[in-house]
Amino acid sequence: MLEEITTNARQIQEQLLGEILCKNAETEYLQGFLHGQTDKQLFKKNVPIVTYDHIKPYIDRIANGKASSDILLVEPLIGFSLSSGTAGGQPKLIPITAESANVTEALDLPETLLLKAPPPFGYWHRNSSEELLQQQSPKTNHFGLSIYRHFGDLSQVGKRMELLYAKPDVETPSGLKASAVTTRAFKESSFQAILPKLYTSPYETIFCPDTKQSTYCQLLFGLIQRDEVVVIGSIFAATVLRGIKFIENNWRELCSNIKTGKISDWITDSGCRKAASLILKPNPKLADLLEDICSCKSWEGIVRKLWPKTKYIGTVCTGAMLQFTAELEFYCGGLPLVSGFYACSEGAIAINMEPLSKPSDVSYTILPNTVYYEFLPIKEDCVTDSQNQVQLNTSRHKDTETVDLVNVKPGQCYEILVTSPT
Repeated sequence: MLEEITTNARQIQEQLLGEILCKNAETEYLQGFLHGQTDKQLFKKNVPIVTYDHIKPYIDRIANGKASSDILLVEPLIGFSLSSGTAGGQPKLIPITAESANVTEALDLPETLLLKAPPPFGYWHRNSSEELLQQQSPKTNHFGLSIYRHFGDLSQVGKRMELLYAKPDVETPSGLKASAVTTRAFKESSFQAILPKLYTSPYETIFCPDTKQSTYCQLLFGLIQRDEVVVIGSIFAATVLRGIKFIENNWRELCSNIKTGKISDWITDSGCRKAASLILKPNPKLADLLEDICSCKSWEGIVRKLWPKTKYIGTVCTGAMLQFTAELEFYCGGLPLVSGFYACSEGAIAINMEPLSKPSDVSYTILPNTVYYEFLPIKEDCVTDSQNQVQLNTSRHKDTETVDLVNVKPGQCYEILVTSPT
């Protein structure tokens, strides 16, 4: 299927843009540029390249409930995605519909869940020279298959110790709620059903509002179940690294809890304490073993020592997260750092079909069926910051034509632009 959608990328992209424009041509935003027209060339000529700041006033009007629904989209909104803020420092409100919620959630979910359920995002199949069929439902997704190819079905042999955090919803004046993509996923019944079998973190710890208490308990329960852990991770590499450093600073207390079977008094969250009462039992033998491991002079390779059955670290470690990989590799002792996908709140962009590649060598296979792509060529003298992110001079945009997905050239540097169904 991946071969099919990439081979037919041109047709799929044009079909997708056509559907986006036809569906939303009468919205206030597009009407101002296209006057009801849906021609691709007119779209490229008249609709400007914008950043979030340009459309923020429209989003604010929707969030404040002061205007009709057909401002940016025709399809009714069910809420907003609250972005992580990793790109610009501040979370953004991204309008979502029922369909787009499935598209975006797909790549932000842990891949174990993706292996167990049909992928939420639509796949496209070539039906004829004129038609594309949407929303096929294969039993698994491409990234899940790439992981399975290298490691087998790890859900049958152990658990994942992932640091997972649900963030509180934010209700806007319009009544629409803004929530993180992952939080919406964690609330799904499909995730809750597999959680006890496949994860070391109880539901209560994920939804604990105190990040420190949540982290402590998730790591404590991960250490208790160390012989079952086959994958370690979190959404972002920075979170994994913080978790390891948290153990480095608190291992004596963690071992004391395991030895006595009692949770520390400062853990006051009722959900965490309830979860601890079901899991935490006196285990002096395990506590002594962990103390011996953690009291070593160097913590190089400590992850392999604490969780000896771990196959890989699953986390986003490219882009802004690349700066954390060297230190993470020190602690992980040669375990593969698997950066499985390239996604943002605006859409699922690409997947890593070679998950064992080093973070600096990772390339992503773009999914042409999720958003419409354009690429803005960047001059060779473009400046990069300390996180290897391209710093663009907006004046370069004025006289530069964008390039379609199928016309990008190897070796050329581009900034990626997206027009999403939302």
